[in-house]
Amino acid sequence: MSLFFAVVAPYAAMVIFLGGVSFRVQKWARAAVPFRIPTTSGQQKSLPWVRHSRLESPSTKLGVAGRMALEILLFRSLFRNNRAELHGGARLVYGEEKFLWLGALTFHYSLLIVFLRHLRFFLEPVPGFVLLLQTLDGFFQAGAPVLYLTDATLLAALAYLLTRRLLNAQVRYISLFTDYFALFLLLGLAVTGILMRYFSGTDLVPVKEYALGLVTFSPRVPEGLSLYFLAHMFFLSLLLAYFPFSKLMHMPGVFLSPTRNLPNNSRMERHVNRWDYPVKVHSYEEWENEFRDRIRAAGLPLERQ
Repeated sequence: MSLFFAVVAPYAAMVIFLGGVSFRVQKWARAAVPFRIPTTSGQQKSLPWVRHSRLESPSTKLGVAGRMALEILLFRSLFRNNRAELHGGARLVYGEEKFLWLGALTFHYSLLIVFLRHLRFFLEPVPGFVLLLQTLDGFFQAGAPVLYLTDATLLAALAYLLTRRLLNAQVRYISLFTDYFALFLLLGLAVTGILMRYFSGTDLVPVKEYALGLVTFSPRVPEGLSLYFLAHMFFLSLLLAYFPFSKLMHMPGVFLSPTRNLPNNSRMERHVNRWDYPVKVHSYEEWENEFRDRIRAAGLPLERQ
């Protein structure tokens, strides 16, 4: 089964991933957006003496770029998120939800750094920025092998997101199986990677030989690959294959969202619906003329006798 988990499953998952992501992105790109529908939380630009919000309600492409940058890099909308709870039976109290923002931000940046660190297995020679990132990530050395900080933060963030879904009654009520499935795939990927690095002592030489064989389309399964590594690759394959059909597609979807990528300039420009082509309509007068005898026979009033 090593050939299936190490070769067949990764290639099949990559084909599904690339095909599914391409299909969904093209489908979103072809979707008509006849109206200017940006989601705003600030004053729109109007009269010269009225101060407007350049980032919360941008009226220019530069403002949209700044808003998108804050959304993608810092999760600004999630930072502004609030929670609502009932106190005393009928008193609704609003509070901040900064732990969710911190957990999501920690998870995404930890996953990004882990992904960039793994490039050392697929590239030869290894780029300098990957080596620098690996050194900075492993500055907290507490023995051998070097403890990477993002391994701990990634696992802690995933544990927090899963615990929040399980313990928070409101979040648990709206959670679906797909929400838990994505978290379990990510947890399986992280846990097998940590076990492989810090406990089983996997030899990195056959791992890099295997990874270079995958990217050069000359796959082979070298001796010395542990069961943890095969499980790690299987979780990765499942995650890649599941990605295009899940909520994880918000990663490319945020760039194509008209509620985010459109300037709020309806007061400055007239936006004409390009898809508003002439449509043959059936007016009430034509309908009444067509059914006049039946309407009169039924005793119903007519506009024109």
